[in-house]
Amino acid sequence: MMSQMPQQAAVSKCPSCEEPLESGDRFCGACGYDLSAVPPRPDGHPAVAAGGAVPAPAPAPDGVDWPAARDSDGQGRPVRVHAAAELPGTDSGGSPLPPPPAAPPVPPSPGVRFDRPGEPEEYPLQAPDPRLDTAAAPRPDSPAAPAPGAKVCVACRAGRVDDDGYCENCGHAQPRERDHMEQESGPVAAVSDRGLRHHRNEDAFSVGCTALPDGAPASVAIVCDGVSSATRPDDASLAASRAAGESLLTALPRGTHPQQAMHDAILAASHAVNALADEPATAREQGPHQNAPACTLVGAVVTAGLLVVGWVGDSRVYWVPADRATPPARLTEDDSWAAQMVAAGLMSEAEAYADDRAHAITGWLGADAYELEPHTASFKPDRPGVVVVCTDGLWNYAESAEEMADAMPLDAAVRPLHGARVLVGHALDGGGHDNVTVALVPFPAVPQGAGSA
Repeated sequence: MMSQMPQQAAVSKCPSCEEPLESGDRFCGACGYDLSAVPPRPDGHPAVAAGGAVPAPAPAPDGVDWPAARDSDGQGRPVRVHAAAELPGTDSGGSPLPPPPAAPPVPPSPGVRFDRPGEPEEYPLQAPDPRLDTAAAPRPDSPAAPAPGAKVCVACRAGRVDDDGYCENCGHAQPRERDHMEQESGPVAAVSDRGLRHHRNEDAFSVGCTALPDGAPASVAIVCDGVSSATRPDDASLAASRAAGESLLTALPRGTHPQQAMHDAILAASHAVNALADEPATAREQGPHQNAPACTLVGAVVTAGLLVVGWVGDSRVYWVPADRATPPARLTEDDSWAAQMVAAGLMSEAEAYADDRAHAITGWLGADAYELEPHTASFKPDRPGVVVVCTDGLWNYAESAEEMADAMPLDAAVRPLHGARVLVGHALDGGGHDNVTVALVPFPAVPQGAGSA
């Protein structure tokens, strides 16, 4: 038989909440009930035993006749248990106690809250408030103000752009200057764009206005297209366009005939590109199977009564008369495989330019070029119009003179910059597979100071 543990005497309980009490307690430690004011035993509904007799009350363990807590309010509902804080208290004089002090705020839980508002995937960079004093000393946690003349980030407008093209403040990569270029020089305008497929813009241009010895105005436009298979094609086109433009703007005021000036300008551009092959940058990059820096060139000189064009490669010049009822014309012939096939009578123009070899050029500027043969031609239009100087990135989408005229706005002669933008947009809308560059020169030349309306 299992041994039984001795049973201790029952501990008295609070008549309000039935929590155990200690001997000598005057108040319940759980609910604060005043144990000195014991209500009389209710005689309304004595408990009846199963046999019908009223059971005798059990003696209290500590000798005090404590009333038992009621289990209901007499109508079958449980008696509500009060917490100590819910009962009004009084001081020793019977006055109400002051309200308890407010509980300190509970610190937020380190867990995840699901009622937080959604956060954006990207946070836009806020431009600095123009009302702030930019000359004031920066705060310790703010980026240092860029030095005067330093390039400022296009994203945060606060950080300086380092030599690698990144903002020192926000790290944003800056767009390259040659990705999209626009320039007006009097009545002449040019636009160049990287296009939609190339990772950089390898085209370049030069536009300008000058005067002949007799004071007659002269307009100049040079457009160059870097040969992508060569080393540093972007540097080649930039060097060639600058050299040719400077040569023309220097020779024309001295009285050099525009056609001779164009010939000399092409030679100057060739020398500038050839010089790139000797630079250390090219020597480091150039491998045994790489070509020297190379590009094509096309240009136009417009005076009061003369139009001169010059070219090497497959960039083109178009003539679009102001009166669209008269036919436009293409003024250059490509140095390309397709042009050779057509000139030799071996293929039609449509067949030649549909061939994969169509754009293989047979003439270019560069140290490894064959014998240089600058092409020049002079025209004397009998009516006003616009000269279109462009790379194949444009004429691929408007190859014939009629297509080029249709793509150009009617007011291009008075708004050349707008007209150039429209033509570049035409190429981009068509696919933008190549760099796109176009210069528009109104004919006859407009006196210096006139420009886009």
